Amino acid sequence: MAVDVRYCTTKDGVQIAYSRVGEGPPLVRVLGWFTHLEYELKTNMWGGYRNVFGRRYTSVVYDGRGTGLSDRNIERFTRQGFLDDLDAVINAIGFERVALFGISQGGAVAIKYALENPDRVSHLAIYGAFARLTGDPERARTRFNLIKQGWGSDLPAHRQFFTSLFMPDNATAADIAAFNELQRVSADAETAAALFSITGAEPGLFERLKEVKVPTVVLHQRGDAIVPFEEGRAIASSIPGARFVPLEGSNHALTASEAGVWETMADAVDELIQPNAAPRKSEEPSSFRTVLFTDIVGHTEMMSRLGDDAGRDVLREHERITRDVLKANGGTEVKTMGDGFMASFGSVTKAVECAIAFQKAFEERNRSAEEPLSVRVGLNAGEPIEEDGDLFGATVILAARIAAKADGGEILVSDVIRGLCSGKGFLFAARGDFVAKGFEEPVHLFEISWHG
Repeated sequence: MAVDVRYCTTKDGVQIAYSRVGEGPPLVRVLGWFTHLEYELKTNMWGGYRNVFGRRYTSVVYDGRGTGLSDRNIERFTRQGFLDDLDAVINAIGFERVALFGISQGGAVAIKYALENPDRVSHLAIYGAFARLTGDPERARTRFNLIKQGWGSDLPAHRQFFTSLFMPDNATAADIAAFNELQRVSADAETAAALFSITGAEPGLFERLKEVKVPTVVLHQRGDAIVPFEEGRAIASSIPGARFVPLEGSNHALTASEAGVWETMADAVDELIQPNAAPRKSEEPSSFRTVLFTDIVGHTEMMSRLGDDAGRDVLREHERITRDVLKANGGTEVKTMGDGFMASFGSVTKAVECAIAFQKAFEERNRSAEEPLSVRVGLNAGEPIEEDGDLFGATVILAARIAAKADGGEILVSDVIRGLCSGKGFLFAARGDFVAKGFEEPVHLFEISWHG
């Protein structure tokens, strides 16, 4: 999916990148420290926000100065600059009043903007936010030095430190890798360090919470490792009439994989902004699907050699990796056949990205595993028949036949997939025609290159 990027200019001449999707009441996301609009769409990072709120609101997101697609050449960062960026975006989108969704550091920015511009803000939603100076100064200095020393390096160890704080609970390997990369592409080391140095809440802001006049909801994870749960509770208790919604979990940064959390948050925001709206009708799902099959090459031989218990241990690891990758790439598990999986996708691009992620995940696993796993993948797309959660028909059968033609470590796809992925940046190599059993017309196969 291509992000629709537009630009506006702040009072001090900075170009700010923003994007808007959906229809309905305007909701502007204020997300602190670092962002990258284009990269968010390529991964799961903050994807749940766009997926959920883009269906319910005119959802506006933007990159703050110095990060993402906004101007990078910023000489000096200030808290006022955060407010100026937000003000420029609100002026550009053309609504008289907007609701603000302040996340993490962006919570303090949203609160301050609402205090200074009560006529422009209709509602406040706050997630994982802080409104007073907290934390150990020595720990903050250590983190500042880590950013300056290793943020932009090719080795992710320094960024991994922050990832482990932002996502300590049940993050998949793909989620972790995506958040590491988001840090790298969003801002250089100098910018990240400069922004980090002013992420603490403005002195006196907490004492002004009692002056907030707009309807407010505050959401906070109970186990948040970045901002303590108590801070969210304190903000809610200080803003007159604010509703507090505790969330079960520990991740400060949320991926699209955490669909349940996003839906809970969206329901709370709906109750705040449009409580009398008609119940949402679920969209009629498209019958078009991309079907993906995986299969372990040499499964029978492996089970005979290892025995049932040891062989089953290897299969459990295969199942865990497969399900983690499916979850991270938006795939739906249809069924497992012991040594393989059948999955479906609403997006052809996501299906191909998932197939590549499978091979990379098993390649990484095999580097240190005593028993390597060789997996083949096949894909086809069409309109399968769906009954009781299972898929049937020619589309499914052909996908299975294509998978059976692949060797271990290969991804083979039909010419349908190749055509639908035109211009998406994937590398295809022609593998010739074959006539699948039960089909009259030959199928032209392509292999997807995934190394490198």
